[in-house]
Amino acid sequence: MKSVVRSGRTVDEAVIAALEELGVPSDRVTIEVLDEGKGGFLGIGARPATVRVTLKENRAELVEAFLGEVCEAMGVAVRIKTREEEDYIHVDISGEEAGILIGHHGQTLDALQYLCNLVASRSGRQGPRIILDVEGYRQRRAETLTSLATRMAERVVKSGQPAVLEPMSAQERRVIHLALQDYPGVTTSSEGQEPFRRVVIQKKG
Repeated sequence: MKSVVRSGRTVDEAVIAALEELGVPSDRVTIEVLDEGKGGFLGIGARPATVRVTLKENRAELVEAFLGEVCEAMGVAVRIKTREEEDYIHVDISGEEAGILIGHHGQTLDALQYLCNLVASRSGRQGPRIILDVEGYRQRRAETLTSLATRMAERVVKSGQPAVLEPMSAQERRVIHLALQDYPGVTTSSEGQEPFRRVVIQKKG
């Protein structure tokens, strides 16, 4: 992490000098007072205040650097773009070979997303959750799961027999639950232990 040590007649003056050098606002740094300084008498015995100002690691930058290292190690050429929202940091990966990062039903992608959130936590402060996607896969997968949920719900209503879906990640189970939350005549629940937890669709009543 980049840091600078600066002095001034007061702590505030030293901090301002450090912020100007780093080119960032105060909420992007941590401040350590090394010496509060001393005014002295008529300048005699005066000692400047000294601070160390350290730039906080940015969650998005940490994740982007981590993914870059992973893809380089795999020999996969990709483009990585991040966009920040209030509750999430969306990381979009694209490239001709990027599909290898998805895996079967997104299992590799989910594993990478988990690791990205661990890496982001190294910033030392809570922040937006990392959502990782490759070439719009998550949107396509959500559409597929929504269609599956509707078909299975129709079957449950007609047959009266519950439908047990394949094991899914919490993120994908949530898609199923949301897709059927207002569907007439059925209820949904999640059963089993991770990583084999799955959605069960049952007829009401």
